[in-house]
Amino acid sequence: MTGSWHTDGALHFALGVEDTFVPQQRPGERPIDEYELTQHYEFWWSDLGLAADAGATLLRWGVPWYRVNPDTGAWDWSWLDRVMDRFAELGLRPVVDLLHYGTPLWLEGQFAHPDYPSHVAEYSFRVAERYADRVTDYTPVNEPMIHALFSGEYAYWPPYLSGPSGLRTMVRQVARGFVLAQRAMRDVLGERGVFVHVDAGMRYDGDDAALISRLRAQVHLVEDLVTGRAVDGFDDSELAWFAEHAVQPDVMGVNYYPRHSTEIVSAADPRGGGFRDPRPTRDDGVLGLEELLRSAWERYGVAVALTETCVTASVAERAAWLDASVEAVRRLRAGGVPVVAYTWWPVFDMYEWTYRHSTAPRESHRLTMGLWELSERDGVLHRVPTPLVDRFRTHAHDPRNTTKES
Repeated sequence: MTGSWHTDGALHFALGVEDTFVPQQRPGERPIDEYELTQHYEFWWSDLGLAADAGATLLRWGVPWYRVNPDTGAWDWSWLDRVMDRFAELGLRPVVDLLHYGTPLWLEGQFAHPDYPSHVAEYSFRVAERYADRVTDYTPVNEPMIHALFSGEYAYWPPYLSGPSGLRTMVRQVARGFVLAQRAMRDVLGERGVFVHVDAGMRYDGDDAALISRLRAQVHLVEDLVTGRAVDGFDDSELAWFAEHAVQPDVMGVNYYPRHSTEIVSAADPRGGGFRDPRPTRDDGVLGLEELLRSAWERYGVAVALTETCVTASVAERAAWLDASVEAVRRLRAGGVPVVAYTWWPVFDMYEWTYRHSTAPRESHRLTMGLWELSERDGVLHRVPTPLVDRFRTHAHDPRNTTKES
């Protein structure tokens, strides 16, 4: 599976399998493993087939680090080997998501452990080395600023840091691990490696100008550090290290959810953000999508991709957003913005992160997001196709996708 899909001028259609892994637990919390919650561990073979059948040529798919690396120095590749064989059999290209929020259970202090950067680099190197003959495309860290906020400022996930100092620690640790992981994988893959950096598209509006300014400034904090840019809040020696070891994306990915990606900030009603103290949101539709993709291209100067999008809603509302967002991407391409991929997230429904801090049954946390809906019967989560499958397939097979300007 070689070649430069991101430079061939085409628009590639992708899907994703939700892969949040936060295996740690404490009183009042349950572990989150989305593969377990959605029964992907049981149905991975057919799930990958669904993505291929829908017309996707790329699949954003994550490795459960805590399972393949169950103890210090111990590695279990048995399940992952079979999954990678299935990708090859289908001719479906994985964009492998190596870190989607969680660390192994043996790593005390999680991201705050002083050796976290070297551990994540070793893990990334081992995955890249094992599958170097067939996998070349990687996302070293999905949504690093969400990592930093949820595990740092919000104290919502391990290591439960809080405030400005917690955020700074998380940003530094995640960014160092990011750099070392990509450099280690580049050593294995050379120029064949395609690194898709992915972060959440976060937009802010409202009447608290000072807070909006701060929030907007920190949106790109991790990505700016890993690419060697100067940022506020770090001393000269830290900035010098990042400048010397900088890594660059081959593709800059933006995750955009129209009903959640624009937060409203009010001085009269201050909110901390996150699930514990959420801010109100505004649906800016395709205007927000186009702004974020264009600004990512202008900021980093590489091809861009819409790496996650959907609405959690009825099938009709999801279909309307699928059509509108695909057309927005086509307009951007026609206007010269090099958008190389469109990703609907996810293939099938997922379960909201609030499951972790709840005692309610799994079904009460199901998010209607997928092309296939999850329907439980006799303990089995059946993948029920919706009309979105055919709609996505039509977009994926559109002959305009192979032209540089749609």
